[in-house]
Amino acid sequence: MKTLLVPIDFSAQTRLVVSEAVALALPGRARIVLVHVLQSPDVIADYGTAGSYLIPVLETMGRDAARQLASWKKRIESKGLAVSTEQLSGAARPKLIADLARRIGADYIVMGSHGHTAFYDVIAGSTTSSVLKLAPCPVVIVPPGRKAPAR
Repeated sequence: MKTLLVPIDFSAQTRLVVSEAVALALPGRARIVLVHVLQSPDVIADYGTAGSYLIPVLETMGRDAARQLASWKKRIESKGLAVSTEQLSGAARPKLIADLARRIGADYIVMGSHGHTAFYDVIAGSTTSSVLKLAPCPVVIVPPGRKAPAR
């Protein structure tokens, strides 16, 4: 195992997903690629200039995501692992994740089974189940409530 792609959404499950990825990466000194996908609101495309009011919000979200990715990167590097980060933007999160996995030659994708509420999953569909269908490599799904792996 050389490369693990780890999509994170900064939900409560992120800590657990990152811990699991680190536990999988340590024995073989695999590289971890953290990715966060900013959801682009469709309203920008649908309403043209009215959507321009959301641009500062998206910029703020992007800066916040970059800070959080940098923080997680530092934590993982402290374990002696190579880490890089990617920040993507778009409505088709599962496709973006699968395409990135292909592009970086990921051996595994490690992701949480839930990040949003059950209601969100009913309305928008589960990112995890869609990634499973599109992934070019095996997907390790970390269930909620699991204890962090011992290191």
